[in-house]
Parts: sequence; C-alpha cells; structure tokens
Amino acid sequence: MIHPLADCQCSNIPESTRVWQFCVILPGAQIGEECNICSHCLVENQAIIGNRCTIKSGVQIWDGIELEDEVFVGANVSFTNDKYPHSHCKEWTLLKTKLCKGATIGAGSVVTKDVPAGELWVGNPAKKIGVMQNECYRQVVDNKVIKTKMKYFCLNRRACA
Repeated sequence: MIHPLADCQCSNIPESTRVWQFCVILPGAQIGEECNICSHCLVENQAIIGNRCTIKSGVQIWDGIELEDEVFVGANVSFTNDKYPHSHCKEWTLLKTKLCKGATIGAGSVVTKDVPAGELWVGNPAKKIGVMQNECYRQVVDNKVIKTKMKYFCLNRRACA
C-alpha cells in the first residue's frame, strides 16, 4: 500500500509494504516485504531496507544505510553518512552504516556506527543499552527484571539468562 500523498519514485516496492503520507522514496531504494514506513520519511537511492522493518515518522535513510530484516527505527532517529560534514566541502566519503537483524533504535537517537544483531540502542550518539530476546526485551535494575508492555530489555546478557 502506497499512500496517495507519498512521493514514491521506486517501482519495486512489494505490495505487502506500507508507505504512508509525505514519504519520499527515491528510485534506486531497495525495500523488502512487510515493511511499514511511517509518514514524513525519506529513503535515498543507495539505501537498503530488509523484510519486516518498521521505520517510524521523521526518519531519513541516507545513501549507504542498510537495515537488515526485522529492524525497528524509532521516530526522528538520525543517521549520518559523512563523519565530518562541511557545507563547503566538494569531496566526501560515504560512510556505510548497517543495522543488523532485529536491532532496535530508540526515538530521537543519532546513529553513527553499525548496530549488531538484536541490540537495543538509544541516545546521542546512540549507544547499546540492551539486548533484544525473542520479540521482547528485559531491563534489569537492582538485580530485578522490570516488565514493560509485554516486552523486556536486558542491560547485560548474563542477567537475561
């Protein structure tokens, strides 16, 4: 489903993927099955989005960004594809950033490097705060697991076992 108010220049978006209003998808973008790209997102030509990814509102997926399968990107997450951006610079090196399978990025985070599979990252710059496990996450505070909306996240792998 492509919303009629989206500017979708890409002809190979699967029918199972939803692109909402005011998104811009450039023609060279690669987008997988069963994705949900929320309103006000931009996906550039050399961006790769795997299957079953969710990209919340206000996210720009720049050239060189790759999301593997089942990645969640919270609202207004920022990526950088130039380590030292300067408006007057005519040459720059494209940085590639990969979010591996099952990675989750919290809303408003600034992602500056690769995120390993199954990890939960937040902040500016984004840092690992947890590990995703079986569609849920655990948070451990004072050696106790705190449950939040049927999901848990774990601050260290040993505490989740």
